[in-house]
Formats: sequence, C-alpha cells, structure tokens
Amino acid sequence: MTISTPSSYRLKKARRTMAVLGAAAMIGVFSALVADTLKVITEHYEHDFVHRLKENKYLIFLLPLIGFTTIHILRHFLFRNKPNKGIKEVLDAITKDGKTLPAYKIPSHYFNGFLTVIFGGSTGIEVSTVVATASIGALSSHKVNHLNKYRTDLVCAGLAAGVTALFNAPIAGFMFAFEVFTKRRKKTHLASLITAILTSYLLTKYFFYQKVFTFDITGWHKEAFPYFILLGVLAGFNSVFLTKSVLFFKKFFGSLGNDYVKILAGSLIISTMVFFFPSLYGEGYAGIKNLTSIPHPENIYLLLPFVVVLLLKPIATSITLGAGGDGGVFAPSLFIGAFLGLITALTLNYFFQLDLIPLNFIVIGMAAVLSGSIHAPLTSIFLVCAIADNYILFVPIVIASLISWFVAHFIFPYTVYTYKAKALLKVS
Repeated sequence: MTISTPSSYRLKKARRTMAVLGAAAMIGVFSALVADTLKVITEHYEHDFVHRLKENKYLIFLLPLIGFTTIHILRHFLFRNKPNKGIKEVLDAITKDGKTLPAYKIPSHYFNGFLTVIFGGSTGIEVSTVVATASIGALSSHKVNHLNKYRTDLVCAGLAAGVTALFNAPIAGFMFAFEVFTKRRKKTHLASLITAILTSYLLTKYFFYQKVFTFDITGWHKEAFPYFILLGVLAGFNSVFLTKSVLFFKKFFGSLGNDYVKILAGSLIISTMVFFFPSLYGEGYAGIKNLTSIPHPENIYLLLPFVVVLLLKPIATSITLGAGGDGGVFAPSLFIGAFLGLITALTLNYFFQLDLIPLNFIVIGMAAVLSGSIHAPLTSIFLVCAIADNYILFVPIVIASLISWFVAHFIFPYTVYTYKAKALLKVS
C-alpha cells in the first residue's frame, strides 16, 4: 500500500498540468496550420474565380451549382451523410457529457468551407475553421486517456487558436472562447487557452501573416458620439435581421425533401444575386476594401445600390447555408457592418453636412454588427481592432458594439448558435 504524500500529489498535479499544456501547444500548432492553409488557398482560388467572372460574367450561373453539388457528393460518399451542425456541435461537445467532435469533422469542414466560398457561396470560412480546430482539441483529449477530463479545455483551446490564426487576433480568440462557449476561470483552462493561442499566434505571425484589410485610420471627433450610438442601434436591428434570415431559410430548405431541389434552387438564387451585385460573392472582403475609396455622393440616390446589397447579404448568406453550404455569420456580419457604416456616414453627411469620416464608420459598423449577431461584444471589439491593426477607434467601437449587442438581445435573445438549444430547454 502506497501513501500519497503532499509532495507526490503536487508532483502528479504538475505532471498533469504540463501534459495539458503540451497538448495545448500542439493543438495551437495544428490549429494554426489548418486555419492558415485554409485561409491562403481559399483567398487564392476565390480571387482566381472572381477574375474569371470579369472575363465571362455568365460563368456565375455554373459556379454555385458546382460548389453545392461537390459538397453534396462529398457528404454522401465520403462522410456518409453525417450531419454538420457547425457551432452547435461544438457547444454540445462542451456542455453535454459523452458528446464529442469526431475526427472526420476536420476534413469535412475544411473542404466544405473551402468549396462553399470559392464557388460563390455568400459566407466565410470562419465557422468552418472554428469547428475544424475545435475538433483537433477534441481529438487530442479523446486519443490520450489522461486528457479526457480536460476535453472542454482542449476544445476551447483549439477554437481559440483557430480564430487567432484567421485574424492574427489573440485577444479576440481568447474572448471568443470565453463569451460564446464557456466562462471557466480555472487555472488549467486559462493556461491551456493562452498556450494554444500564443503558439498559433507566433506560427501565424512569422509564417503566414498577411493583413486582411489596410485601413488608414487617423482619428475621430467627440462630436460624432451621438452618431456612433445611432450606428450601434442600426447595427442591432441588422444583426437580428441576419439571425432571423438564417433561421428562416434553414427551416425552409430543411422542409424541402429533395436534396437536388435544394441545390438547384439555392444555386440559381445565389447566382442571380451575384450576377447583379458581384460584391455578394464569397466572403465579401474585396467588397469591403472597395468601400474605402467611395467618394461623397453628389446625389443621395447613388447610395441605393449599397442599400440593396446591405439588404440582400443576409438573404444570400442564409440561402447559402440552407442549400447545403458550410459557413456562418462571421464574415457576413463584417460585410453588413461595413456597408451599414458607410451608408450611415454618407447619408448623415449628405443631409446634415456633418463631415463624418466614412472609414471610421465602416470599421465601427463591422464590430457593431458582429457583436449583435453572435452576442459577443468583447470578441467583436478586439477582433476589429486587430483587423484595423490599431486601437485608435477603441472607444467608439466599444460604444457601438455594446449598444448593438443590447438592442439585438432585447429584440431577439438568441443567436444562430443558441436558438434551437434554448428553445428546447424552454419547452422541457
């Protein structure tokens, strides 16, 4: 019979902690590789297809059809029709005992997210990346017996590392895990998150780093405070519109019994939208970049196409997801926020001669709509500050993001991640 002494107990605890941190470091490495390679190849092929569309604009009526059909074939023959529920699966793996993320989720979301975006699906690779990198964390806890009890810690480490790599935003990666998935404050949990995030950040920064946007932000004026508040309110309404659109079209397409009808209908609608409004193609980051060079309009009616795009983006995203595409509301929220910010600033300038800075409103709007869409203001604040590569607009971003979150939560207290789970809890 062996007697456990305090010193031996501390030694065992230290070894367990080191094992968890070692696993978290490896998760950070693999998550960065998954996120960064997916980002690089998606941007490359998306840019290539957009260039080909400029040569032959009617090609758009084939691309979404090819994308959705390929995804359907992969799901049917390679992944055996196993469902992809996105972020909800990650939430289930964290909150429900016995639930885990199987290994096939890594290639499934990797390839399906890639195919969705490059062939014109109006969404981004962020959610696909998060599920894939969370699955890396789940896989490590499943394969090594003594790491089973740290499954939640390692799943969160994976998804936080994925967000960090995508946007070069370590604080946003940490906040995303904390706000959306679990609010654990245990030392081991925090240490594993920080280890995975730092590993992912360093690998990305020195081998893959490339700015998503280049914003020349110089400052802001306190006289614009009331209009930051207005933008936050408008962002809250737009966030709810995006959330309800996704829920509606997912339910609608789910009611269609024939998968081929879903694919044909979804691809035709998206193709038609993109044909008339090319900025709806894929992630839409190129469309955001183009906004920074828009001059002040001499006629207010010149803003009408931007308003139409603002209204169509939630619908295009929702149809993409409903018809079988893989993605989420991250990139669409940034896109909608940028257009909303530009429209708000230029409209106020036109009618009231306020001399607001449109670029500032574009950046603030991105954070505000994302905050309202995922109910995670801290994630949105630090993510957009990382995208802007400075904290000059930190105070306006905080104001607009908190107001948007409050308005969105007041109107509709669910996100696309939590709606069904919370609704079922109420019924039971």
